[in-house]
Amino acid sequence: MSNNNNSRIVALREISHRAPRHTPRPEENGVQLPTSAWFGMNTFGLRQMRAKMPKDVYKKLAASIRLGKKLDSDIAPVVAQVIKEWAISRGVTHFTHWFQPQTGLTAEKHDAFLTFDENGLPIETFSGEQLIQSEPDASSFPSGGLRATWEARGYTAWNPASPVFISETGGVKYLCIPSVFIGYNGEALDEMTPLLRSCDVLSARATELLGLIGDTGVLRVITTLGVEQEFFMIDRSHFALRPDLVMAGRTLVGSPPPRGQQLEDHYFGGIPERVQACISEVETELYKLGVPITTRHNEVAPSQFEMAPYFEDSEVAVDHNHLVMAILRKVALRHGLQALVHEKPFAGINGSGKHCNWSMAIAADNQLDGTNLLKPGKTPHQNIRFLLFLAAVLKGVHKHAGLLRAGIAVTGNEHRLGANEAPPAIISAFLGSGLTQVVEDIAAGKTSPTNAEQAMLKLGVAKLPEVEQDNTDRNRTSPFAFTGAKFEFRAVGASQSIAFPVMLLQAAVAEAIGELVDELKKEITTAKSTDDAALTVVRKAFKETAAVRFEGNNYSDEWVVEANRRGLLNLRRTPEALAQLLSDGAKALFDNTGILTQVELESRYHVRLERYVKDILIELHTLQQIVDTQVLPAAYAYLGQLAGAAGQGASAGINMQPIINAANATSKLVTTLQTKRAELAKVTAKAEHLHDDLAAQGVYLTTTACDTMAEVREASDALELTIADDQWPLPRYREMLFPV
Repeated sequence: MSNNNNSRIVALREISHRAPRHTPRPEENGVQLPTSAWFGMNTFGLRQMRAKMPKDVYKKLAASIRLGKKLDSDIAPVVAQVIKEWAISRGVTHFTHWFQPQTGLTAEKHDAFLTFDENGLPIETFSGEQLIQSEPDASSFPSGGLRATWEARGYTAWNPASPVFISETGGVKYLCIPSVFIGYNGEALDEMTPLLRSCDVLSARATELLGLIGDTGVLRVITTLGVEQEFFMIDRSHFALRPDLVMAGRTLVGSPPPRGQQLEDHYFGGIPERVQACISEVETELYKLGVPITTRHNEVAPSQFEMAPYFEDSEVAVDHNHLVMAILRKVALRHGLQALVHEKPFAGINGSGKHCNWSMAIAADNQLDGTNLLKPGKTPHQNIRFLLFLAAVLKGVHKHAGLLRAGIAVTGNEHRLGANEAPPAIISAFLGSGLTQVVEDIAAGKTSPTNAEQAMLKLGVAKLPEVEQDNTDRNRTSPFAFTGAKFEFRAVGASQSIAFPVMLLQAAVAEAIGELVDELKKEITTAKSTDDAALTVVRKAFKETAAVRFEGNNYSDEWVVEANRRGLLNLRRTPEALAQLLSDGAKALFDNTGILTQVELESRYHVRLERYVKDILIELHTLQQIVDTQVLPAAYAYLGQLAGAAGQGASAGINMQPIINAANATSKLVTTLQTKRAELAKVTAKAEHLHDDLAAQGVYLTTTACDTMAEVREASDALELTIADDQWPLPRYREMLFPV
């Protein structure tokens, strides 16, 4: 028995004896405090600022945060001083501008508060300039050609809309300043800057539209987001023994067990004790950081789970989702577990997504404050407003469905989309039967009464809140579903930064709102009332967007045919989806909105395609190494064992034909795997030879290379089902997903 086999068996024995790790929550005088008493204790948000800052400074800062304005440099020194004193009082020694480069992760460079005065004496300082801006070495971050690789110039700037927070890792505390990351000439090098731009553009256009229909006093329209995070949790020992999980985030070989999720016994079942203890500690860490996690539960697949927060402003929700993923990984290690957020870590069972619940709301100095623009109201005018913004969303999704597909085009999602567990690659919108009937009646011109108010009353739109409770969220196959007061973008991948797909959605909707504004201005000149003009505009939009609305089964073969007839794109592979970023429609959208320059847009395409290429190349090399160093040696050892047994039996005069048959069958499987492995080597060499043509390389990898990897996997998995348990070197699916 090999050392690796020993390691696997030892791991199995240890796992069965591991006890849950219990982590106490904050308490006072031996009594555990309610979450509300310490929620946000490691965050310096508005509540803490109001208590510690001069009133005039707090007022300006609060206004900057609420209205999305740039921080007044005059108050920066005071703000920095207060933040420094708070951080140092909590045991913090360093600070960092925490930002989101185009790696899909977060980045940070730590600087000490410690410095020295003119006498050489040590002191702690933190200036307004240090708070607002920093200059990390940016040369190694992907930029898609926005700057030369030898240029290190990149600047981080504080985003005051997202509160500063204290990170605690290994007993060390440091201050994190959520920031954007830009180039020397202001180019967006990160994921957050374009998102913030999209928030500003959408707000300006939505405010104008509201003003046209008589809703005045609007200070800003904010977008809100609630992100459901799915993930797997397996034992750390199993993870460490799987080179494919370590290198690629997913299993490149592995035969699914006889029992997977078909019994439907895991969904919403009791959370296993070790995992429950881990998630509880994750929640504690998140609550300290002001992340409003509110739900946790088992998901459909074995060892799959979900956590979801209360909705927040979009830019804050993006930051918080990064914290959710990072803290999941960090805390899981303390419990001897590994959190997997790859979209498809295990073939044959459901993968993981990230459902983005998105809406728009008003910030105003009157009764409109807090109004959800995607929630039907109780008066005809309120519902005209609702229908206008509903029309804007449908227009954006219809016109830029290809871009939305590009926004979710990451390596892992290619294995998940349309696999009877996630929405298909065809982007469509689901409204529910009640709302669909209203939309179709308006589009068909069935609102015969002479004015908009009578039309709304006839349609019964004022009753929509009650209707939607029963008629939305029924279609789990839809990639973009109206679920009552919000749309749920269900196709986003579990490992993704949500900044990019949400930015694309907001850009598309902002453009559509601008088009509605232009049309409404024309209609108002001849209509009897503004609401009448608005209803005319809405009717036209609903007619134009009929193709993207679909209420049926998105998984059916019939839908693929029907979607093609409607002219909807079916972009199954990542490279063809990413190519939408270079389309004329994409260029026109960003020219119209100013969210990305042409150079910035092209950089996003190159960064994402290059990442896809690198991901697949890593998978190719990892699969070759697994086959060469683990699967084939195990097969050779097993064959040797069978041959030895057959020889000994024959010498003793025993009929060894059954063992000979087994050896022959295994030998055929080994030969097949060797053949496929040789093909894999040729494919890998050709893929690497195409490095000068990124687009061609991506196409080759997503077709020939992925197909060849699938063939190698099939051959390896057949061997796994043949080789004796004590000879197989890798943790099996049943061991990873059904720990005892």
